Amino acid sequence: MSGNTLSEHESKTLLAEYGIPCGAEALAATPEKAVAAAERIGFPVVAKLCGRAIAHKSERNLVRLGLGDAAAVRAAAEDLLGRATAEDGDVDVLIGEMVSAKRELIAGFIRDPQFGPCVVLGLGGILTEALRDVTFAAAPLTATQAKAMVGRLRASHLVTDAFRGEPAGDLDALAEVLVGLGRLAVERPDIASVDVNPVLLREGKPVAVDALVELGDPANAQVSVPAVVPNETELRDRFQPLFEPRGIVIAGVSSHPGKFGFVTFHNLMRFGYEGQLFPVTRDGGDIMGYPTLSDISEVPQGAADLVFVCTPYQANAELLKACHARGVRAAFIASGGYGEAGEEGKVRQAELVALANELGMVVAGPNGQGVISTTRSMCAQIVAPFPPAGGIGVASQSGNLVSSFLNYAVASGVGVSKAISAGNSAQTGLPDYLEYFAADPTTKVALGYLEGLPNGRRFAEAARYVSERKPLVMVKGGVAAEGKRAAASHTGSLASDDGVFDGVAAQSGVIRAPTVEDAFEWAATFATQPLPRGRRTLIFTTAGGWGVLAADACAEHGLELIQIPEDLKASIDELVPPRWSRNNPIDLAGGETRDTIPLVMDLMAANEGVDAIIHLGIGIQAAQAHAFQSGRFGQDEGIARIADFHARQDRRYATAAREASEKYDKPILTATELVTTDRHYGNAGPVGVREEGRYCYPSANRAVAALGAMCRYVDWRQREGL
Repeated sequence: MSGNTLSEHESKTLLAEYGIPCGAEALAATPEKAVAAAERIGFPVVAKLCGRAIAHKSERNLVRLGLGDAAAVRAAAEDLLGRATAEDGDVDVLIGEMVSAKRELIAGFIRDPQFGPCVVLGLGGILTEALRDVTFAAAPLTATQAKAMVGRLRASHLVTDAFRGEPAGDLDALAEVLVGLGRLAVERPDIASVDVNPVLLREGKPVAVDALVELGDPANAQVSVPAVVPNETELRDRFQPLFEPRGIVIAGVSSHPGKFGFVTFHNLMRFGYEGQLFPVTRDGGDIMGYPTLSDISEVPQGAADLVFVCTPYQANAELLKACHARGVRAAFIASGGYGEAGEEGKVRQAELVALANELGMVVAGPNGQGVISTTRSMCAQIVAPFPPAGGIGVASQSGNLVSSFLNYAVASGVGVSKAISAGNSAQTGLPDYLEYFAADPTTKVALGYLEGLPNGRRFAEAARYVSERKPLVMVKGGVAAEGKRAAASHTGSLASDDGVFDGVAAQSGVIRAPTVEDAFEWAATFATQPLPRGRRTLIFTTAGGWGVLAADACAEHGLELIQIPEDLKASIDELVPPRWSRNNPIDLAGGETRDTIPLVMDLMAANEGVDAIIHLGIGIQAAQAHAFQSGRFGQDEGIARIADFHARQDRRYATAAREASEKYDKPILTATELVTTDRHYGNAGPVGVREEGRYCYPSANRAVAALGAMCRYVDWRQREGL
């Protein structure tokens, strides 16, 4: 290992050049020189055996702490030098000042195969591998991004707050350490990793107590280069043939309803595609009463922008050439037999991409499910459903997950602008589609699913480009299958693939969701609610238990459950009897009249001390109305009248929430389990929320989680100065 690492002293000397503070220390070749060094530094001191081949001293008992006088130093130096082995090579005794502190960190950098150089920060020092409280960020990074790394630690309060008589950590000084490490990673491609462990917070300021620099081959290092910022007009022009085609060629149309070609053609007609359709089949004839073409040459010149390919891979190269000759500029290839089919398939895929690039065509797929554009009523998919129109742009590496998101859109009424399955991502992939969504005026939020990254840096650049313009919600699969990579340093062993992705995604502004359900709900929230200005939250409930659980959820998701502002409290006092809760959650305790809830909703949203509202309990009256109407007494005039009143009131509350939200530009999230339990008869409360263009959450916890996701995005934008 001697040729692969620097000694601790050499490592610290290098780190000091990049602004990483280290304690005073000196090398000593003999016990006498060790004593002299200790006297210069001042007792107590630390003694370590130091050499390039010595990576982990603690494991070999090569560290002596708290040496308080010359005799102790001399004895320690003699003992350490006596423990040296032939494999250690040239060694010295390293004498350093004894740095004492109660908080230990680990810092450094690794070179990730996907994201390149990444800075590491963790809690626990030598115990970090046991605690696993660690985060990552791609280098280089700004001081703001470095401070955000601290905030992503689960126990970040141990750094940011005072601790056992020690002051709060100096975040500016700690950020300088992390920024310096990032700069070192970028400027020195010959360094494979750096392990600064531990970093002690002495009086709140970081001091590097031990360090290991691992050398590597600069030819293998990913070099960070500035990202090229895409041009929005060019993005729209490039992908217009794919997402907004004037006409579509369906190649490989079949008369058999079980074939992809038939299903795609059917779905385009069934859902009312607004452009021209040109189904092509060798057999000719009519399909579903629509005349087909027998050859691509029969497509009118310039009439179609997109070809949807369902033909076998053997025919696709000539097909693309023929389509290009007719003015087609994009292709979605549903055909299989490419990269997913082994080495021969990979060759075919590379040849397909080369041909498409030569022709200047945009190609999606192959082995993909389809593409959707609600602005053109275009359902070019080999499966259903077709979602309602809305503001969510969906891109996924899995066609099944596209279907999941579309099904949620159909069920909730919160619609989609564009959707695409990336398939094998031969020419264009997830980063390209996400960037297009950022430029697409019909898309309010991008929603993505990924499993693997052929180019992590490319994804991070695209993610940041999107996040600077609109929210990006991602869910990632394949986490359980990923593991730690082998490395000589502690920092390397901490670097799981998912851990690195999580840190870089957060650095890039991605709102990462733990489940598919959460991902859609959060995207639906971004698509239908204004962004909160802050975390000050009120809970408005018709029942105490729901409010208590919602309050617990607010604490879990970092929302501020504020005290009711005095002016708001006084205003509510004028509307209801004094038995109302007078606390947050606000529970009117049944004292409301027909107009009270809309009035209180408006008062809460109007208050300058409130950033967001969670509204609970809608639909209860409408549920009783259904019980009245569906029973044998439902025809009674008095019962029918009150049932109608109950249903109208719940519908009115949905309107009041939407109107107050829009009037004051604040999010008001409505939650009730009745959105699912009473779906079979259409409860007026949750149905009203849907008709008002908002998402109705099946529980308070899920509404609070969605609001927490919005707040994280707002925090990121504010940190980045956007």
